[in-house]
This record gives sequence, C-alpha cells and structure tokens, in this order.
Amino acid sequence: MAQTNKQAQKQMRKLTREEKADRIKAAQEREKREKERRERGERLKKVFTIVVCVILVLALGIPTMALSVLSS
Repeated sequence: MAQTNKQAQKQMRKLTREEKADRIKAAQEREKREKERRERGERLKKVFTIVVCVILVLALGIPTMALSVLSS
C-alpha cells in the first residue's frame, strides 16, 4: 500500500510537457521583465547624474562669470 501511495504522489508531481513549457515560458518572461527593470534603473541613474552635474556646473559657473564681469 505504501508503494502505491508513493507512486501516486510521484505521478502527481510529474508535469506534462505543456505544463513544463508554460513554466519555462513564465520563467523566461520574469527574467525578461527583471532585466528591463534593471536597465531602466541604470538609465535613470545615469540621467540623474548628468542632471546633477549640469546643475553644479551652472551653480558654480554663473556666479564666477558674474563676478568677473562686475569686477572689470
């Protein structure tokens, strides 16, 4: 009886080809979405860095130019 019960459980755990294909497809889709999310995060980080650099250049450059113009 224990053998038949184990065999029944083993057969229940086995997946059909379609179920395996669906699981593989779902896993690939999750990986694709995760990769796109990471790329979007990296792109936003680069844009943020560039914006901060531009603001710093303007914040330091404008007063310097104003002082040089006013002092002459």
